[in-house]
Amino acid sequence: MNWSWKNTRGRYGSLSIGMHWLMLLLLIGVYAAINLHDLAPKGSDLRAAFKTWHFMLGLAVFVLVGVRLALSFLSGRAPGIEPAAARWQLQSAHLVHAALYVFLIGMPLLGWLALSAAGKPIPFFGLEWPALIGRDKGLASTVKDIHEVIGTFGYYLIGVHALAALFHHYVLRDNTLVRMLPGARTGLRPGRVASHDAN
Repeated sequence: MNWSWKNTRGRYGSLSIGMHWLMLLLLIGVYAAINLHDLAPKGSDLRAAFKTWHFMLGLAVFVLVGVRLALSFLSGRAPGIEPAAARWQLQSAHLVHAALYVFLIGMPLLGWLALSAAGKPIPFFGLEWPALIGRDKGLASTVKDIHEVIGTFGYYLIGVHALAALFHHYVLRDNTLVRMLPGARTGLRPGRVASHDAN
């Protein structure tokens, strides 16, 4: 098995793979925290805690996107899809990936901006980030509404990304998904993930 941190012909590097799945876990945490916040009793410490975790995990996503973008330049060329995908599929994938990056960068920034405009602290695991702007309740309300609308759209965007990977794996039977699976061997038959022996 190739555990190189750089991309190879058949799979992404170990750091890129790790960052991809860590980002997914953080997004699950972000959405779980805000949904649990809505279910918690108003005015309760539990409700406040879920909202704080929503803020912190969202900012963690923002930080990790920067790290991931840096890794994409350092890790080398992305592994190719085998068998080769149709041109429209590649173009669609690029559009979805671009939209995901805009989402992953824009949503934390909107949250940061909303907290700043509301005059609230911006917590980050024991630290506090500086406000981006001065207090403006009207702007805070507007930005919060935009943040919530885009957050709902994010469910569909992430879902499309996941369904596309499964479509490539089980229908087109190429290596799109396998390239990003931890522990998957290169050279697998399309549509099949084999277990590996411990070294």
